[in-house]
Amino acid sequence: MLHLNGSPHAACDGLTRRRILEAGGAGLLGLSLPRLLQAETIHSPATPRAKSVIFVFLFGGPSQLETFDMKPDAPSGIRGPFQHIDSRTPGLHVCEHLPNLARVSDKFCVVRTMSHTYNDHSGAAHYLQTGKRWHVPIGGGFSSTPLDWPSMGSIVEYHAQHEQNGLDRPLPAAMVVPNRLGRIEQQGQYRRPGQYGGWLGHRYDPLSTMVDRRDESDNPYWRDCTDAELTYLPEGLSTTGVSIDVDRRRDRSSLLNQFDAARNSLESADPDFDLYRRRALALTTSPATRNALDIRREPPHLRDRYGRHLLGQSLLMARRLVESGVRFVTVHYEACDGYSWDSHLNSDDVRKHLLPTLDQGLASLLEDLSARGLLDETLVVALGEMGRTPQPTGNWGRGHWSTLFPALLAGAGIRGGTWHGTSDKNAAYALDTPITPEDLAATIYQALGIDPTLRLNDPQGRPVTLVEGGRAVDALFT
Repeated sequence: MLHLNGSPHAACDGLTRRRILEAGGAGLLGLSLPRLLQAETIHSPATPRAKSVIFVFLFGGPSQLETFDMKPDAPSGIRGPFQHIDSRTPGLHVCEHLPNLARVSDKFCVVRTMSHTYNDHSGAAHYLQTGKRWHVPIGGGFSSTPLDWPSMGSIVEYHAQHEQNGLDRPLPAAMVVPNRLGRIEQQGQYRRPGQYGGWLGHRYDPLSTMVDRRDESDNPYWRDCTDAELTYLPEGLSTTGVSIDVDRRRDRSSLLNQFDAARNSLESADPDFDLYRRRALALTTSPATRNALDIRREPPHLRDRYGRHLLGQSLLMARRLVESGVRFVTVHYEACDGYSWDSHLNSDDVRKHLLPTLDQGLASLLEDLSARGLLDETLVVALGEMGRTPQPTGNWGRGHWSTLFPALLAGAGIRGGTWHGTSDKNAAYALDTPITPEDLAATIYQALGIDPTLRLNDPQGRPVTLVEGGRAVDALFT
């Protein structure tokens, strides 16, 4: 049994933090793996454009008509309540509430024609994070299953572990910040699909961090967060017979000292501990991981620039992680209130909170990466799992619309100051070059030097192609 000490304060999902860590630890540390799997070397045929990827997932589905595909000439019942502004890119109009992104538009390309037919949040979330349609029927469930397709981060972790000396990496190859998708959403009732190793196994789950909210009415994405809140504590810290006090009211340095003590205790008490479980614990408690996850190491003025809200600090954390050597970092901007980007009736939230925080944090990330010389080797992808209906609901909300939605791509040779694809007059359908989730996944894998046609054995031992039917969009790159 997994043991964790500390005050049993209830988290936002009604469970204690202790129980959350105990449950999370079982998956992270691969306790269900029966034996060590034989490693093999994977050869990549393509020269990588990117050393790393930052995947910013705006769960719920931002509206194309309120972000990067404004239709000022559309009827008043279509175009929405916001005005368009010019960007630095000639001919590219963006929402008035994205002034910082308009200023740095020379650094990114807007894909206006993302498209699929999975008009369901969980299915679409799986689809966009894996490049594979979910096996569960639309509306058939909200949580992950062992049969899910592996996430792109998990494939990167798989690839990294099978490289020569891949198990000696000081940091995981794939991480998720600030929380796994669904952890703080509506009392934590969901474990959204598409973000785990799926049928590859827990061994390839990205390492996820945790940042709690204050109570069920709190949304840390929309307010300044204190350093005491921004723990970025890895989910699943302990294993059999080892106790770690994770009461986050205590001093942060004391917590880090306890990580060291737990690691030393484990190694001395259980010398036959499974190699992969030992590696997972070592990665979780290593100085490299702890240092990378200590947001306080960043200068205050830079933290202010990103925004002290949870999104801004998590985007800054993503930059810290790729700078430290993590290859695939997913940043979740999820729905604490159950809606957020799923803005059926929340245009005020879009105007007051969602667009301003995204604008501040994402523009700062692109400028920061560029200033450090990291943008040329880091592919940044920001998108939701769907768009919104051209016809509004009450109070200028919009319904689900997966047929057309935008994506922002930057870095790693992406042609900045451009857009790709054209939509119709109402931003409802693509007039040319629709891009599917399979195409996006193939583009990301190829940029990383991972062959999208790589074949893996599924749970039945049958070889399956990593991306079926998708083609990398080479036109996005210089």
